[in-house]
Formats: sequence, C-alpha cells, structure tokens
Amino acid sequence: MHLSSEPVALQLHRVTRRYGKTVAVNNISLEVAQGEILVIVGPSGCGKTTLLRLVAGLDVQDEGSIRIQNRVVSGDGVFVPPEKRRVGLVFQDHALFPHMTIARNVAFGLHRLHKAEIKQRVYEMLDMVQLAHMANRYPHELSGGERQRVALARALAPKPDILLLDEPFSSLDAGLRMAMREHIQRLLKGINVTTFFVTHDQEEALLLGDRVAVMNRGQIEQVGTPEQVFHQPATYFVAEFFGYTAFISGHVTSAGLETELGFLPQRLSLSSGSEVNILVRPDDLTVYPDENGTAYIARVGFQGMHCMYQVALPSGRTIYSLMPHTYVYAPGTRVRVELRPGHDLVCFTNERAISTGVSQVTDHHFAH
Repeated sequence: MHLSSEPVALQLHRVTRRYGKTVAVNNISLEVAQGEILVIVGPSGCGKTTLLRLVAGLDVQDEGSIRIQNRVVSGDGVFVPPEKRRVGLVFQDHALFPHMTIARNVAFGLHRLHKAEIKQRVYEMLDMVQLAHMANRYPHELSGGERQRVALARALAPKPDILLLDEPFSSLDAGLRMAMREHIQRLLKGINVTTFFVTHDQEEALLLGDRVAVMNRGQIEQVGTPEQVFHQPATYFVAEFFGYTAFISGHVTSAGLETELGFLPQRLSLSSGSEVNILVRPDDLTVYPDENGTAYIARVGFQGMHCMYQVALPSGRTIYSLMPHTYVYAPGTRVRVELRPGHDLVCFTNERAISTGVSQVTDHHFAH
C-alpha cells in the first residue's frame, strides 16, 4: 500500500521472476503514489535491479502484473514494450552517447516533436539541471556529476509517467554523491515526478525516500517511511541492514526487562519468563573507563568527529557505542556500559519484532 492521498502511479501485483531454479523476485506487491519517491534498498543480489527492469519492460515477469497510471503494461496477457511505457531510465553508468553533444543526447527521445519544440524542451531540461551552458560539449568533456545530470535531463525530457533510477550515484565520489542527492531530490520534488529508485546504500535510501522498501532474497521485508524502517524494523534483517546493529538478550518480567546491561523498565505484551532479543544501536549506549568494568574495548573505529567503539560484553556478545572524538579509549580498556536510549527499544522473538505493549519509559538510563 501507499501512504499518500495522491492516486496510484505504479502498481505491482504479486510479481515473480525466476531464472531457472533461482527466484530473483518473489511475489512482490507494491504501490507508488503520484509524485512519490520510493526507494528500493537491499544488498547485492537481492533482486532490486531485476524488479526495476521488470517495471521498465527490459525483462518480463513469470507471474503477476504491472500497471503504470492504471494501465496494464505487463501481465494478464499484455506486454507493452519499454519505449511505449512512458518511463524514464537513468543507470549508474549514465549510458550517454559519446559521439553526440549534450544537447543531442537530451533530444534523443524527442523525435516525435517538431524541431522548434525539441530545441525548446532540450534547453528547458538543461536549464533545470543547470547545464545549458554546456549544450555543445561532449560527454567526455564533462565531470561524473555533470554526466549524471545530463542522463537525468534526457530521461525527463519526454515527460515520463515514471522515473526509474538504478544506483545513479554509485560511480561518484563521496562528496559529489552527497551534493547530487540533495540536488536531485529537490529537482524531483519540484516537478512532482513519480520515482522508483534502486540503491544498496542505506544512507542514500534514508535521505531520499518518501518511503523505503527493504528487499532481501527476492522479497520485500518491510515498506515504510525512513523513520519507520530505521526505528521500527519488522525483522532482524531490516534491523541489521541499517548498520552497526547489536542485540542483547532480555528476560521478561512483570515490571520490564532484565538484561546483561541492567534492568529496563519497558513492558512487553509477553508472559513473564519469555526471552527476547533487544535491538541496541551505537547512539543508545555510552561507555566510560572503569577498572572494575566487566566489558572492554575490542576495537576502535575513528570517524572524524566521532569514534565507533566495538565493545565486548561478558556474555561474548558485541555491542557498539558512538562517542565524540574527544573521548579516546585504547583497545583493551575496561569500561562501564550505560544504556541510554531515551526511547523504547525494539524487541524480537524468532527474528521478528514484537509489540511493545504499554510502555512506562520516558528516559532510560541504566548502567552496567
């Protein structure tokens, strides 16, 4: 389902794609609202690019149907070829024609318009991506970010119903990647184009998506806003996918949870005596040097403004703590671990999140 009150622009219904015995896309149903940016995120090989190719018409599903603007484009005995689907495509390698000028690249899909209309549309698009002054240059004369913007202008020039982006920033360096994300997000929202965006980059997904669909082994594990998939992961996989995740064991009591990091007054809708695994992230934990501490620093990861400390607990489990760079602890340092999440922690049984029930927690602060 989609969260917007806008009409549905893209609908996938029980879509499956197999390659021999491998199920690349497994019974996926999704809806994307008009003007929404939906980001499909997952590790390499999870099926996300296959899903994009099915929407584009570059591949054909074995089961299910795909609708664009309520028109069946694949399935139910129908197959509309890519060039007639009104989709715009941007790939990670830009796929510009090296022998054509930038203007001619952008004009490539506009052959049905009159010459004057083509010229007007080309310069509208190049103005939009701030490259009109480079119209007569060739792709090899542009930077990676400029080529990416040309590819976007070319995809948008025919006014597609859906824009499909496949890892569009992966070939750019880190600084340029951040700038391009912000620029393109503003641009896409400004023209209200429905966008189906594929990436393996967790940060990119959280920054760009109105909603994020987390994909694993051909299936969608969870769909929600960036805040929902990060703060309320439905499965172990979703929780672990968003980086530096750790779990500690908890024992349910009538008053809360007993953990190896101390008592947590967070009530669950489970019977006393139940065992759960509790998701803790680096910002939930603080560590302090303590000669009598039962935990110790196993590894230090310097991140500029912060240090990421990998901490070994007596149980053998590993947790992470994100600390300001001014707190410098050497590997092997004995530490005291304080659990300070300031919010309910997500608990799991059988690798799936459970309801927290009625919480009594306003500000956790427990030391071990």
